[in-house]
Amino acid sequence: MKNKFLSNILLTFVWVALTGDFSFENYLFGFFLNFHILWLITVGRKRSRYFLIVPKIIILLVFFLYELIKANIEVAYEVITPKLNMTPGIIMVPLDIKSDIGITMLANMISLTPGTLSLDVSNDKKVLFVHAMYVKDREKFIRGIKDGFERRILEVLS
Repeated sequence: MKNKFLSNILLTFVWVALTGDFSFENYLFGFFLNFHILWLITVGRKRSRYFLIVPKIIILLVFFLYELIKANIEVAYEVITPKLNMTPGIIMVPLDIKSDIGITMLANMISLTPGTLSLDVSNDKKVLFVHAMYVKDREKFIRGIKDGFERRILEVLS
């Protein structure tokens, strides 16, 4: 997997050098173009973890950006309206993630999303304590984290 990733990065730099356009969009286009080229020329691509994990990482990033924009709009609306609509609370979110890196990724994604903050992880690493501005239904909030961030992180780490 590491060799394919490094090959992809190297080919991306070759692409950028050949085109002479050093913009972020060109790097991104080169990365995706070279990903598909590597996929086409790899013999055992169905067994290669690299070709399975990159799309999952992209899905996780797109989902995170969607949640980030949605939360920014909610918090901005709360700031500009005179009436307070928030119902803050601290929620115990049970964790299915076992690895330290997975828990760290989940906690950071929650904290980076406006209106939520990861407070602590239990000593047995089975519960994440989260403070949220909008907690009307605790079960729905927990389901949102588990079906959203946690499920996608588990897919990337599996």
